Amino acid sequence: MALLKRSSPADDDPAAASDSEADGRMSLMDHLRELRNRLVKAILGLTVGTAIGFAFFDRLWVFMTGPYCRLPAAHKLKDGECTLVVQGVFEGFMVNLQVALMFGAVVAAPIWLYQIWAFVTPGLYRNERRYSLSFIALSVPLFAAGAALAYLTMDKGLSLLLGFAPGNVIPLISMDQYVGFMMAMLVIFGLSFELPLLLVFLNLIGVLPFRLVSKHQRMVIFLMFVFAAVATPSQDPITMLALALPMVGMFLVAEVIMYFHDRKKDELEAQRQRELEEELDGTAAATTDE
Repeated sequence: MALLKRSSPADDDPAAASDSEADGRMSLMDHLRELRNRLVKAILGLTVGTAIGFAFFDRLWVFMTGPYCRLPAAHKLKDGECTLVVQGVFEGFMVNLQVALMFGAVVAAPIWLYQIWAFVTPGLYRNERRYSLSFIALSVPLFAAGAALAYLTMDKGLSLLLGFAPGNVIPLISMDQYVGFMMAMLVIFGLSFELPLLLVFLNLIGVLPFRLVSKHQRMVIFLMFVFAAVATPSQDPITMLALALPMVGMFLVAEVIMYFHDRKKDELEAQRQRELEEELDGTAAATTDE
């Protein structure tokens, strides 16, 4: 338990503790102890989630092989059955470990996300905390939506790719290959759904103005289609459109949010400018009267 005990400046020097608490600063050792404690808690949460994933591997595997099982019988190994192969002695164990780690990372996400947030928050201003918290609250469901879309469209990409094989060839897909393909699809779709949110976040903190995005709108949309064509592992048009079209739609929504934010910001700046001019005019008039 000593490892998880948060250190305090009062343990070394009460006077230094009062000064540190007054200005909100922490020493380098305090930061390192805080980082250690946060990492330990995050790893413990991930370990528990991974253990649960090992326990329920069979059910998770049935869910993960859903896209493969939806393929036509001609693309499957054994009489249309949902069967994959193992090409090495340790492949089965490594696939179990990968799936359990994936499940553990998802289940323990509230724990390790909170540990990251709790470590970073003290160094942020109040408005930065608000924007960051909103960003995290929206990024999680967006990533989940992208991963869900990848899961639903994965069978279309697999069917198209396997359809290029001659009729007298039987696809021999291993567990490791299938899991790698699925992980790539889930991560790419999930991260792609975060791009519009990133644009809004950069706009809110004043880094990316709406005028710049609007000026290059067509180029951005074109690049989204190029990115979807290059990033999708299956390289088929169905999966590309399934990724590109939602990205473009969310980009347009993000553009609308950026427009109204910059418009409100410009109105506030104009109002402050008018108030400043009125104050200067009043000061000048008072000086003239004197």
